[in-house]
Amino acid sequence: MKANHIKRSQIPKNVSHVTNTLEKVGFEAYLVGGCVRDLILDREPKDWDITTNAKPEEIIKLFEKTVYENTFGTVGVCLPMQAGVLRETKMGDVSQETSENDVIRETPEYDIIEVTPYRIEARYSDFRHPDEVKFSDKLEDDLKRRDFTVNALAYRENIITDMFGGIKDIEDKVLRTVGEPDDRFNEDALRMLRAVRFSVQLDFSISHETSESIFKNSHLIKNISQERIRDEFVKIIMSKNPSVGILLLQKFNLLKYIIPELEEGINCEQSGEHIYDVWNHLLHALQHAADKNWSLEIRLSALFHDIGKPESRRLAEKGKKKFTFYGHEVIGARMTKKILERLKFSNKEIELVDKLVRNHMFFSDTELITLSAVRRIIAKVGKENIWDLMNVRECDRVGMKKKEAPYRLRKYFAMIEEALHDPISVGQLKINGNFLMKSVGIKAGPRMGWILNALLEEVIDDPMKNTEEHLTELAKSLDLLPDGALKALGDRGKDKKEELEEEEVAKLHEKHGVRK
Repeated sequence: MKANHIKRSQIPKNVSHVTNTLEKVGFEAYLVGGCVRDLILDREPKDWDITTNAKPEEIIKLFEKTVYENTFGTVGVCLPMQAGVLRETKMGDVSQETSENDVIRETPEYDIIEVTPYRIEARYSDFRHPDEVKFSDKLEDDLKRRDFTVNALAYRENIITDMFGGIKDIEDKVLRTVGEPDDRFNEDALRMLRAVRFSVQLDFSISHETSESIFKNSHLIKNISQERIRDEFVKIIMSKNPSVGILLLQKFNLLKYIIPELEEGINCEQSGEHIYDVWNHLLHALQHAADKNWSLEIRLSALFHDIGKPESRRLAEKGKKKFTFYGHEVIGARMTKKILERLKFSNKEIELVDKLVRNHMFFSDTELITLSAVRRIIAKVGKENIWDLMNVRECDRVGMKKKEAPYRLRKYFAMIEEALHDPISVGQLKINGNFLMKSVGIKAGPRMGWILNALLEEVIDDPMKNTEEHLTELAKSLDLLPDGALKALGDRGKDKKEELEEEEVAKLHEKHGVRK
């Protein structure tokens, strides 16, 4: 078929250089898979994959610098960096299916263009990896092993090779497997998640036969590593329609093998201002984060912020359909941490999402939240994360079908802006340990820590006291106290942030009937 859909100008020069180099010495070279699909859709490809009848050793001989360190035949051709051409060095659509997320070594000064020989894959006895990979001389052998028809397209010399109706499926916006769905999903069960991911990324429907097969084979996802599941899950969450993706995972019976905790929110009724059950509330919150194009951590926090509600739900009054969810944020943070650890998220991601879920209840009523309370929540989540917390709070509100009133947002922002100028940790006091040793003569040790915490307690309540002169005089007085009394003051200062915040949040819950 003539490739009227594709313009040569859409293909980066480095990619064309690789295909031209292979063809000049008599080899076939095709763009293949997702990049062809994206070019037809007029989308910018994230990965450029080339397939050829050349074998790895023949590819390597043609280029000055290559990387070849995998068992699937993929050679990374390294060419001088061209701005905006390639941004990722992870294996592309096809390689990711079978490579357990193998990564070609990153070389920042180079573009990495992946070239893979035509392949024939033997049966997948573990539902994850082919038992054997053989190289072929025929393009057809390579295309028929691919997952979906829209990814089984090859482009060369202004001609698209389409053996399985991929172009028609692109035009119809439908995902179908190449051949029998059961065969494809039994080869690599991750393809079921990829179907959901492509559906929400491309806004395609999933064919009836493919959908039925996913539902029937959903249990096979248990054979897939958590890292591979996480990578597909992240792509679903980072799509424009993540709520649809989560709905599809649940519909296809996949979610119960990945994040069963989320399903506990289905039909878990709420009361008060909530018009949705927990499940739908979380989906609406997640979608708002996506509509705002917010980060992965905010999206995860929006999805999980009320995940502890089913466990914490209690009847407020016997015989009445009113519920309380006291402590659900603490329970939810604990559950969220376990989920993210199970899916092998990074420690940095886990730490931030844990903070956002645990503290998402804080901003509830501008009339009762004091500046000292705002300072304490900033200390708890970190200055760099306070605006993320505000965004999660907005997702929570919108998930109740409520719009955050402009005056409320302005009040929050003003309080945070003001509080950010105030000390919220020992490190922001006008004097530090070195100052106390040199100017006051206080020795390093436990007493130093007790004095600093005692100083912080005073400054939290009155930031105006955060001056070198006032704190120096107070430190001198504190240093006269015996160890027992000084330790008590230091411990009190250290604990006061937590205690006062809990008291103020509890008052908010009690006085305003907050059951979220």
